[in-house]
Amino acid sequence: MKLDLPPLRDVIARHGLSAEKSLGQNFLLDGQLLDRIARVPGPLEGANVYEVGPGPGGLTRALIGAGAQVTAVERDRRCLPALAELSQAAPGRLDVIQGDALEIDERTLIGDGAHIVANLPYNVGTALLVRWLGGERWPPWWRSLTLMFQKEVAERIVAKPGSSAYGRLAVLAQWRSTARIALPVHRSAFVPPPKVMSAVVHIVPAAQPQGVDPAMLERLTAAAFGQRRKMLRQSLKGLPGALAALEELGIDNTRRAETLTVEDFVRVARAISRS
Repeated sequence: MKLDLPPLRDVIARHGLSAEKSLGQNFLLDGQLLDRIARVPGPLEGANVYEVGPGPGGLTRALIGAGAQVTAVERDRRCLPALAELSQAAPGRLDVIQGDALEIDERTLIGDGAHIVANLPYNVGTALLVRWLGGERWPPWWRSLTLMFQKEVAERIVAKPGSSAYGRLAVLAQWRSTARIALPVHRSAFVPPPKVMSAVVHIVPAAQPQGVDPAMLERLTAAAFGQRRKMLRQSLKGLPGALAALEELGIDNTRRAETLTVEDFVRVARAISRS
């Protein structure tokens, strides 16, 4: 869909918008890059997309241009007039909700089968990801996640055992999903440029291992990586059944959490739940 809109820089200037550090904002203005991000989930013609923190609407433009029906949640009231102009230019294609994404019931708002695509505000990105990856219901209400993070966080999501980036976030992202870094994003692409590089992560639900309580896996990884420098016999001693599960599975309790694979954590969580 071709949108008849002024350049995003002009919209930002006309509305007197500036990125607020307190809201974790950094505006992305490169139209070609935004189009590349919008292509990461695959064809979006007629698809429902949920966007968090659209700001002045750069990524929103690209998503609508790709054929998506977009529901966007924006906390910053200053951005609403710019988003209203975009909504008027694309009748029926954009629904803007003013509010805090951490307090939104997304499934009730948008229904099942939506793609989540967002340049997430830095200060809430990890919290939202953990929520979307959690819960008993699987497959989840979303079809895929295409999310911009600081590069360091993106690397933690896709990290492998034994690496310094490997931790709780990697296990939660990989035990019943596939995660990859879709593209790096240089800091110079943002206004204002952040101090760190960024990357877009793409996550797709996979089959959930049988007999595993997601809440137990979250407790297990929180305990194991909460004291990652310690041996498992120390970090897990406060979690009932954990040390017995290690013994049952033949996992040496003098190992550290970063040496266990995602499959190892799944096995331990299953054994704890069984006991």
